[in-house]
Amino acid sequence: MKIVTWNINGYRSITGQNTSKRFDKITKENKLFAYIDATQPDLIAMQETKAEPEQILSELRCPQGYHAEYNWSKARKGYSGVATFSKLQPKQTITEIGIEKFDVEGRILASVFDNFVHFNVYFPNGTSGDERVAYKLEFYDALFAFIKREFGDLPAIVSGDYNTAHCAIDLARPKENEGNSGFLPIEREKFDEILTLGYIDSFRKLHSEANQYTWWSNRGRARENNVGWRIDYHLVDQRLQQEIHACTIEAGVLGSDHCPLSLNIF
Repeated sequence: MKIVTWNINGYRSITGQNTSKRFDKITKENKLFAYIDATQPDLIAMQETKAEPEQILSELRCPQGYHAEYNWSKARKGYSGVATFSKLQPKQTITEIGIEKFDVEGRILASVFDNFVHFNVYFPNGTSGDERVAYKLEFYDALFAFIKREFGDLPAIVSGDYNTAHCAIDLARPKENEGNSGFLPIEREKFDEILTLGYIDSFRKLHSEANQYTWWSNRGRARENNVGWRIDYHLVDQRLQQEIHACTIEAGVLGSDHCPLSLNIF
């Protein structure tokens, strides 16, 4: 089974409903459907969709052969949001964890299958100040407590944009970013706590090399120079560790400031 996570930074842009721009090139290509058609993931989890289904043209809401589920921000339009396409229809989907201040931002979409539950999550960032850092850390705690409480008997795969680089190897300039959200000690310690709950960073289980990133700033040609951060993950329940066969950063795939991260499992 191939599972992909990708922060697409705007569903309507990456599908060509709205124009997208890279440097001086403006296009209306459907980069998302082209990627799906070429790679045929069994499940693709997308974050930062920034759209409700009603805002998306009907022919662009779901590629052929997939089931589509959406969650979006009720706090403000054009913000946050997640969507999951899967070839196998889930037995159940969940978009809330029962805490309004988190649920209102449309950051969670769980798909329940027979032998595992998949969580597609767009974790908050804390770049706007201490209050949002606190919100982010509370979100981490609330989500993983919910997973344990509601799905303790079912292995979980938690995919998405975690907005945290775990270790110094996970970003190009760790020293310069020690005081910035995304690499704060308190955020990295929280990531440590999650792993102790029984999760495996599937990419690091298979790859120990440096200079492997999933997000690059749009400034200063950071992507061309590979000055990036690894902030997108598939965290896998340790009960499934023998089922992890590959985890690949697809850095050559354009369409967003993030790239897809694929996991081959089962």
